[in-house]
Amino acid sequence: DEIQKALERKVPLKSGGYLVIDPAEAMSTIDVNTGAFVGHRNLEETIFKTNLEAATAIARQLRLRNLGGIIIIDFIDMEDGEHQRQVLRTLEKQLERDHAKTNIIGITELGLVQMTRKRTRESLEQVLCEPCHCCVGRGKLKTPETICYEIFREILREARAYQAVGYRVLANQRVVDRLLDEESGNVAELESFIGRTIRFQVETMYSQEQYDVVLL
Repeated sequence: DEIQKALERKVPLKSGGYLVIDPAEAMSTIDVNTGAFVGHRNLEETIFKTNLEAATAIARQLRLRNLGGIIIIDFIDMEDGEHQRQVLRTLEKQLERDHAKTNIIGITELGLVQMTRKRTRESLEQVLCEPCHCCVGRGKLKTPETICYEIFREILREARAYQAVGYRVLANQRVVDRLLDEESGNVAELESFIGRTIRFQVETMYSQEQYDVVLL
């Protein structure tokens, strides 16, 4: 359970706030958010308490996830200079427990805390996970609409380059559904333009971005 939590992007804080941790090759970023936590006195107190708790949680997450290299922390903006110093001191104190060498470089003009942590081995995510085969690690997929228009362009290229009696498109269910519904008018126009019929076949093993245009 603890390992599973250490792989999640969002880390809840007891105060109601949360961290958003995005590890990447060049650098890792950590964003602190207040969530639903409301302070008893004012907003500044709420922010200060959330940032203090976040500083402790961040140090722990760095150890758990074994994140290394450049790390950028976006604490919630604090107007009180003393609050800023206390949060940084808390972070520094918590990092003293880390076996890996850490260095807080300082706060940028944008209020971001820059720090480094020595890479000792692969991160937890690198050890336990692999890039998504659908999005190739991007975290996003092209929409079915985008894939439809890629297919249209591919058919046009094939029609200019080769002689065929027709075309069969092999694609994901969502893409084929869109081709037969919302894009049916465009399909008809394309068939008229190239003078060939276009047929569609669902391939259940295809990812949303995967397709093939087969010449008949």
